[in-house]
Amino acid sequence: MRSHHIQFNKSILDNDFYKFTMQQAVVRLFPSAMARYSFINRGKHQFPDGFGEALQLRIRDMELLQLSIGEKQFLRENCPYLDPLYLDFLSGYRYDANEVTIKQHGADLDIKIEGHWYRSILWEVPVMALICELYYEMTNGQRISDELLISQSAAKAKQFSTLGVNVAEFGTRRRHSYEVQKLVIDTFSREGGKMFVGTSNVHLAMLHQTRPIGTHAHEWFMYHAAVYGFPQANVSALQHWVDVFRGDLGIALSDTYTTDVFLTHFDKMFSKLFDGVRQDSGNPIEFADKIIAHYNKLGIDPLSKTIIFSDGLDYEKVARITEYCRGKIGFSFGIGTNLSNDVGLNPMNIVVKMTETRQTNGRWTSVVKLSDSPEKNTGEPAMIEAAKTILSIMD
Repeated sequence: MRSHHIQFNKSILDNDFYKFTMQQAVVRLFPSAMARYSFINRGKHQFPDGFGEALQLRIRDMELLQLSIGEKQFLRENCPYLDPLYLDFLSGYRYDANEVTIKQHGADLDIKIEGHWYRSILWEVPVMALICELYYEMTNGQRISDELLISQSAAKAKQFSTLGVNVAEFGTRRRHSYEVQKLVIDTFSREGGKMFVGTSNVHLAMLHQTRPIGTHAHEWFMYHAAVYGFPQANVSALQHWVDVFRGDLGIALSDTYTTDVFLTHFDKMFSKLFDGVRQDSGNPIEFADKIIAHYNKLGIDPLSKTIIFSDGLDYEKVARITEYCRGKIGFSFGIGTNLSNDVGLNPMNIVVKMTETRQTNGRWTSVVKLSDSPEKNTGEPAMIEAAKTILSIMD
């Protein structure tokens, strides 16, 4: 087992940026909220004997991570919307491995995360990254060479640059490994020119002196649905985001309860205040049509707004979206697995999602996500059906 006990984490910032922005909002607005998360093995991957034990060791290693003086300075200088109180909080934050429970039953893996939301919110992305890296190690997956990876990444950077689009790297959660993700960002930083606008990984953004990119995730809206009800979820989540960030971090995630429902709540005030929206499920062309029509109906020039496309992108899909959207609306791309895990092995299809939340001394309440791609829905079936009924969502 010791051969698999190699601490991979380089930094507490080796995580997606939206985890830290949401953490600031939770610390400020919901410090007593509790949260539970579960691992979902969408790809039905079979885990080798001893995997759960080896993963637990790496989870325990994460307790050693803490924000350095240099990292705090990077956040202070580059992310002025992260307030001093939050940065002081993050300086004192330590992972607690007791919040993560791992059980292995044969080839199946069961992972639960539970704790105060302001603490447990940081686990999702590094746990997924650890699972991926350890899986490839323990199954002896042989990736392509560094030389081929660099050459392949340089070719992709040239393609995107020729296409004339903005691309960010969003691949932390399902990367092959830290080393692969770093090599890809190294290459894109060097070869991509102005096309490469940043990465969701805060640690790697700091190393490459590029922008950390992200706003919020589905769990932000899922929590609000549990507390304020499904009809008020989008409005209360957007309003609270504005209360904390006052116009910064203005890309709204639209598909937690389907984009059609979201747009009924994304009124003229929110549509003007937010810089744009992120597309994370469904048909990207149909999504673009809906967003363009929505802005036009409100008398807002779509070219003054941006869609961030981030769902399962490769060059062909990016080129198709670009051809359709150019001249109609602003757009940019966040590309994940196709950059951070295109190494000749099958990428893992896994997620970690919030499943329940609880207020102080209250009962646990199940949370759900209703995606524009129904196969991405998460939550208890009865609660999913209740949400569909309340929101008048037809299958």
